[in-house]
Amino acid sequence: MPEQPRYERKGAVAGTGMGGAMDLAASEATTLERGPEGPAGRPRSLWSDAWRDLRRNPVFLLSALVILFLVLISLWPSLITAGNPLSCELSKAQEGSQPGHPFGFDGQGCDVYTRTVYGARTSVTVGVCATLGVAVLGSVLGGLAGYFGGGWDAILSRATDIFFAIPVVLGGLVLLSVVTSNTVWPVVGFIVLLGWPQISRIARGAVITARQHDYVQAARALGASDTRILLRHIAPNAIAPVIVVATIALGTYIALEATLSYLGVGLKPPSVSWGIDISAASPYIRNAPHALLWPSGALAITVLAFIMLGDAVRDALDPKLR
Repeated sequence: MPEQPRYERKGAVAGTGMGGAMDLAASEATTLERGPEGPAGRPRSLWSDAWRDLRRNPVFLLSALVILFLVLISLWPSLITAGNPLSCELSKAQEGSQPGHPFGFDGQGCDVYTRTVYGARTSVTVGVCATLGVAVLGSVLGGLAGYFGGGWDAILSRATDIFFAIPVVLGGLVLLSVVTSNTVWPVVGFIVLLGWPQISRIARGAVITARQHDYVQAARALGASDTRILLRHIAPNAIAPVIVVATIALGTYIALEATLSYLGVGLKPPSVSWGIDISAASPYIRNAPHALLWPSGALAITVLAFIMLGDAVRDALDPKLR
């Protein structure tokens, strides 16, 4: 007897598994053909499910648009301003909004709008570079400690306890007060130095959990090396919590740079930073509140955007929240 087709345009016949058959609508038959997980019966991965959820999350879309705008003006600030952030006219000090200067002028006669735009470059640079450094260093140290355990794990645990005991702001006041460089790299190095223990503990816990799974035991039984197991089997399944924590921490690092610059130990003039502008505008808050509010608002929106992005990524990557 010729084989019966699985489905037709108007209806379909599917086997019941006991020699019988049942009629299905075309849409239901197509679902059987493709499977419940994805096209061609291929199951969706954690990352594809996360991306699908993120695209439907308005919080992620809004925060991503804000961050994309910040990145664009950080790379090409001339797109939205033609001014020079270091060009000041003392005769216009503390004046309000004027044509061509929508945010007014600060206490030194500098255009607040131009300095606010150029301040985004510093904040984004510090946040991204510090987050990458913290994520790489913390993931490597924590992953090795979680996989090999033993004395290496004990030493790393005690080292993280020591770093956790150091107050971040106080440590910045002590360590950065002796630095005379006006670049962002001393601040980035300080954040990496005190920020890696948090990522290290997250990575250690994720690796310990992944190490106990059956696929890792099977790979070890087949003779796979430790390097292959770590890179091919454990790392892809343990990286999700690290990404979540690092994304949220990025906004915190931007706020930390502004705090250190406000206190005078982070970036220093003539560098352009929101923290420097907030510090310079604080004495004139009654006479020229606009000089304080605009850089403060830009800083708050930036930090909030990265925290919202991290929350959306956490919701998408955490299976317990599905």
